[in-house]
Amino acid sequence: MTSRVAVVTGASSGIGAASARVLAAAGFQVICAARRRDRLDALAAEIGGVAVTCDVTNDDDVTALAEVAGPDVSVLVNNAGGAFGLEPVASADVDAWQRMYAVNVLGAARVTKALLPALTAANGVLIFVTSTAADAAYEGGAGYCGVKAAERSLVGALRLEQFDQPIRICEISPGMVRSDEFALTRFGGDQAKADAVYAGVAEPLTADDVAEAIGWIATRPAHVNIDRLTIRPRAQAANHKVHRTS
Repeated sequence: MTSRVAVVTGASSGIGAASARVLAAAGFQVICAARRRDRLDALAAEIGGVAVTCDVTNDDDVTALAEVAGPDVSVLVNNAGGAFGLEPVASADVDAWQRMYAVNVLGAARVTKALLPALTAANGVLIFVTSTAADAAYEGGAGYCGVKAAERSLVGALRLEQFDQPIRICEISPGMVRSDEFALTRFGGDQAKADAVYAGVAEPLTADDVAEAIGWIATRPAHVNIDRLTIRPRAQAANHKVHRTS
């Protein structure tokens, strides 16, 4: 491996896979971590990276990921996460809320804790992929907005705790991103509901748009910390205000 190692969680699709490609193009040896090994193997072969099967909710998997990554990690992209459901609080699926918390918050905390010594050794940068859902609540979003706000709190606390260490703690907060899986997963595989999220929006963000921004954050000079970067499509003025042509 080269001296510049980047670890990307949730790398089997969407923003994670796109970020792995961008970081590889920037010269990093990318450790591609996710649960679906077949997709990881194809991505790793494409970019000359390393595939590691990892469920971020599993301690043993995360320990194994840290061992593969080694003692010096220049970049960690905490991207594994997702939304499950859009029910109002009155009919909340609490099990889904717990799964979201386990992946988005505890998963990010677990991976960060495991890789923090290696990131510190390399004067590295931690990039958390949160969401504009952390900005404010919306109808049906109590679960997802809550877990993303909790992840944002993790980022803020970590930055304060590590203020005297040679590492950067950064956050990218995407708005509407059209990917193959995010909305489909949220609606339990209901393609019609997933498509309705983007109906009439001419140009939502793509995973590549967000990945390019992640690559920019990762390659800033060591003294530059991007505390939080919000990225939305032009058509989205706020979570609840989106220009639709039809």
